[in-house]
Amino acid sequence: MITPNYRIGNGVDVHPLKKGRQLILGGIDLHHTLGCDGHSDGDVLIHSIIDAILGALNKGDIGSHFPSSNTKYKNISSIILLNDIIEQYNFSIINIDSTVILQKPIIQPHIKKMKDVIKKTFKNEDLNISIKATTTDNLGFIGKQKGVAAITTCLLINND
Repeated sequence: MITPNYRIGNGVDVHPLKKGRQLILGGIDLHHTLGCDGHSDGDVLIHSIIDAILGALNKGDIGSHFPSSNTKYKNISSIILLNDIIEQYNFSIINIDSTVILQKPIIQPHIKKMKDVIKKTFKNEDLNISIKATTTDNLGFIGKQKGVAAITTCLLINND
């Protein structure tokens, strides 16, 4: 019997918040007064998922694949970037566990839709994905609504 090549990865992403930008998390627009300031759409949740996958595969990080110096990625949907990673590497996700750290808005009502978007991107309606949210109880730059962060851990099988 061949033992699967299990790999664990983690990813972290942080972006400042500013007026005039959309707040995209998990591939959906939360229609908030502040949005992520980033070269792409600034989706910290998807960015942390990408970094967790790349870490598990030992393939660098999101910046090495999609550098902010490349205008091709200006304002691009992070779902497109995730799809590129899914197509580029041969792996099977066992599970994804993510935490979004954001003072406002409350994202709990949007989590199911975020999961649906991510499952659709992976073309796997049975994908085991957890998305949780927490605040910093008004502490630090996140608590002052100046930023948002996400942390993701994933377990996958490297099929190469």
